[in-house]
Amino acid sequence: MVLCGCSVADYFLNTYSDVEYKFLAKDGEQITAGRKIVEGFGSAKEILALERTILNYLQHLSGVATLTQEYVSKTTGSKAKICDTRKTLPGLRALQKYAVVCGGGCNHRFSLDSSILIKDNHIAICGSVKNAIQKAKACAPHYTKIEVECDDLEQIQQALDCDIDIIMLDNMNLEQIRAAVRLIGGKCLIEVSGGVNLQTIPQIADLNVDFISIGRLTNSARAIDIGLDI
Repeated sequence: MVLCGCSVADYFLNTYSDVEYKFLAKDGEQITAGRKIVEGFGSAKEILALERTILNYLQHLSGVATLTQEYVSKTTGSKAKICDTRKTLPGLRALQKYAVVCGGGCNHRFSLDSSILIKDNHIAICGSVKNAIQKAKACAPHYTKIEVECDDLEQIQQALDCDIDIIMLDNMNLEQIRAAVRLIGGKCLIEVSGGVNLQTIPQIADLNVDFISIGRLTNSARAIDIGLDI
């Protein structure tokens, strides 16, 4: 697994106990089954009071980091970067995005105001991709990049005509992605999102895209089996 959550465990042990402890592994490290993460001694009452809280964080965050690393390993030899999304658990976004980085991935937006991403609902409200981009450019600070989510080649062409920074190819199959990459021709960065899994990601990465964003990194990661033994 890829370990993540040591900093959280350290916070709880240091803040809420007098337990003496030391870490034998660090966040982002790949470790095998049976490896000790942290050891120490102190009050049994304090240790047991913190046990489940610490394990919950370690198990979940390590699960996110490990799943991210699985996806990253499938893109070896390509320029594609694996990104998370805003599909995070309430209250845990910062930690989950940290876990993604520990697994070798990259962070997408932290919040709506991190950058401008024009999605299907925005396009529907504005009437077209062109109208949505024009409205965004009229209000955007000079340093803010604008990305638009496109469902087909017609929308992509509208985005290109507006000199867009990033185009997101939403829920496209491999043939559609290939055609979109040809049409874009290096005029902007390309992100692929929707329906990505461990079986399809090597083929997507080979299509010369820049980013692949995956919601399941944070909303569907399986907890890693980590225990505490006295």
